[in-house]
Amino acid sequence: MPNLNLIKKYNRVHMIGIGGVSMSGIAEILNNFGVIVTGSDLADSEIVKKLQSNGISVTIGHDFENLAKADIVVYSAAINPNDPEMQKAKELNIPTCERCDFLGMLTKAFNDTIGISGTHGKTTTTSLVSLCFLEAGLDPSIQVGAILKAIDGNYKVGSSEHFIIEACEYVESFLKFFPKAEIILNIDNDHLDYFKTFENIKNAFIKYVKIIPDNGLLVVNGDDHNCLDLLQYTNATKLTYGITNKNTDFFAVNIVFDNNGFPAFDIYKKDKFFERIQLKIPGMHNVLNALACTALCDYYGIDKKYIKSALEKFTGAHRRFEYKGTINNATVFDDYGHHPTEIIATAKALMNKKYNKSWVVFQPHTYSRTKTLLNDFAKALLNFDNIIVTDIYAARETNRFGVSSQDLVDKINSLGKNAIYMKDFDDITKYLKENVKENDIILTLGAGTVTQISDEVVEEN
Repeated sequence: MPNLNLIKKYNRVHMIGIGGVSMSGIAEILNNFGVIVTGSDLADSEIVKKLQSNGISVTIGHDFENLAKADIVVYSAAINPNDPEMQKAKELNIPTCERCDFLGMLTKAFNDTIGISGTHGKTTTTSLVSLCFLEAGLDPSIQVGAILKAIDGNYKVGSSEHFIIEACEYVESFLKFFPKAEIILNIDNDHLDYFKTFENIKNAFIKYVKIIPDNGLLVVNGDDHNCLDLLQYTNATKLTYGITNKNTDFFAVNIVFDNNGFPAFDIYKKDKFFERIQLKIPGMHNVLNALACTALCDYYGIDKKYIKSALEKFTGAHRRFEYKGTINNATVFDDYGHHPTEIIATAKALMNKKYNKSWVVFQPHTYSRTKTLLNDFAKALLNFDNIIVTDIYAARETNRFGVSSQDLVDKINSLGKNAIYMKDFDDITKYLKENVKENDIILTLGAGTVTQISDEVVEEN
């Protein structure tokens, strides 16, 4: 069992923004360890209802009463220092702790924290690794950035020393963790609002690799030269995987796609055939994610029959090319992709499917990302036949960048494709219902509220 002395000094923990994916997972883990957990959130949600059904007191709005009884207040990165509860904690001299610092403390309580990081693919790969460990009966604790059907949520409290965690590089939060094993899937230009330059992103990953103890493990993508550069910064065991790079520990050959765009492939371990896998998630990028998972799980001694069955059962994490239903005999999918590289990977996965015309409804995520990567977004969206762009989802920002969705539409149109800007979700739903034909594919795309459109289209069908 984990060493809980680090956590047990807090009998009562109050969490501001408890309804967030990561915050709620921490709340449930603490609750399971016998800590009294209370929290507040701005809005009711499925996650909040689940917390309440598990006996955790959650207030919609502010909760000064429970806060006043807390030994520590944990808050998410989205919470402003001027938040009334934060001010109250300061007034009462109650220590406050940012989510990733607290999660770091939690990872320290486990002997074997496995961190899955990289710019793209973290949630899917964390899900795959989790399923392999569950299949092999290793009973891990899990924290993942989306709802995973197999554990009916975004977290699981296990009885073993294994803690499988999605480790995000944004604001270098993963440097607060204590991983024994790491998978690094790729390093790409993202979160430039924080990092400013690609060099800074890469340096964050270098620092992250240096955290691994000498008796730990580093698994990196051998098709990504930036990942390969990381190998020199650790004395831990190193494993590589790839598709184009066959000079790796695990590689895939004989890759074929079925009509759904799902790949089947042979995995080789060094030069020996390891296993043939048939995935139920689309795209070449998911072959790489499956290889990363296989390399790690094989190192952990998980039998290949468990790896195979876990990989083949997985039908995708929530909002990762998720099938939503049909409209006018066209299929509707929803995806979280909010970076040009992710859009291209999703578009390629789509192209492996059999369909008539493709429709994308894209909601850009954050002004800074839209401004910095405007040309890349425009080029990535050219991969779709029909392009609708809706307003930028602000997330944590205000628009001090002087950028709009119309700028993106103008850029796409200047590249020879006819994109349209539509602000209102109801108008988009109506437009799709009137124009989409049989055997078309619709994709709602973005990390914000655009997912509502896929629900609306299908619901009203």
